[in-house]
Amino acid sequence: MSHSIIVVLPVLEEAQRDRIRVSAEKHGFSLVFCESDQQALPYLPEAEIVLGQSTFLSQNATSLRWLCTPSAGVDHFLAPDVFASPNAVLTNSSGAYGVTIAEHIIMTTLEVFRRQQEYNEIVKQHAWQRDLPICSIKGSRITLLGTGDIGQEAALRLRSFGPRQILGVNRGGRNPKELFDRVVQQEDLDSVLPETDLLILSLPNTPETHHMLNKRRLALLPENTLIVNVGRGNAIDEKALEAELRSGRLRAALDVFEKEPLDPSSSLWACPNLLITPHIAGNMTLPYTRERIVSLFLEDLENYCAGRPLSHQVDLQRGY
Repeated sequence: MSHSIIVVLPVLEEAQRDRIRVSAEKHGFSLVFCESDQQALPYLPEAEIVLGQSTFLSQNATSLRWLCTPSAGVDHFLAPDVFASPNAVLTNSSGAYGVTIAEHIIMTTLEVFRRQQEYNEIVKQHAWQRDLPICSIKGSRITLLGTGDIGQEAALRLRSFGPRQILGVNRGGRNPKELFDRVVQQEDLDSVLPETDLLILSLPNTPETHHMLNKRRLALLPENTLIVNVGRGNAIDEKALEAELRSGRLRAALDVFEKEPLDPSSSLWACPNLLITPHIAGNMTLPYTRERIVSLFLEDLENYCAGRPLSHQVDLQRGY
């Protein structure tokens, strides 16, 4: 088998490619950068390691030992027959997106709390209305459903606004870096929803997270609660949420949806009390994100070459 690495990540800058070249040469790998999946196709049968985000790569790399996706989410790699090689392992780039998504959370929260959508419309009409009632993060009760990299980076930034409390919800009840005032396990979610003014979801797509925020749980939230979802769309029952938004009881800022792209005919486009962004909270347009993707890959390349477990290996059964 060829000792080769194939990289299909056109957004990388030359300095980032140089970092990968240095490490590949150090460990005796041949290295090919490709600008598209089709360009990579001739090299895939002999590839030992692939850095790329398409299942086309895993389905055609018959000698693959390790695929690193530059994304944090791995939904598309969980279907049967995605890997042509039975020996392949998958790692993700969780840890690269916390900063950019946390900033997105702050942006959308403030935009909704301070009624920026309405003021945009007022300004378009060349009007000078200044009296819309607004909300503040200061004094708010915040619940983060998901306390990984994204939840931690968001909690760190939200703390500076002076909220009344920041609660975390996760599977184990652990309080990472003591960033949260309190952390409860997922089975206790119902107990904290009634004391939430801002609910932030950063959950992966797994069977246990599917419609975690369902009609019954949405009803537990206080009136005027803002829901921000930057994880996966299927964590929320969209039909139930839309009903709450149209009634005026809840508000939402959604970056992710159950089906993407959102259908042009979807009723959500015209839904009141909803801020839509097209899954852009965690893309690779921030330079820091690209740097972190490369760093995470190179850290695990060192592990791989030393025969150590890969730090960011995905459990394909759990989905993260």
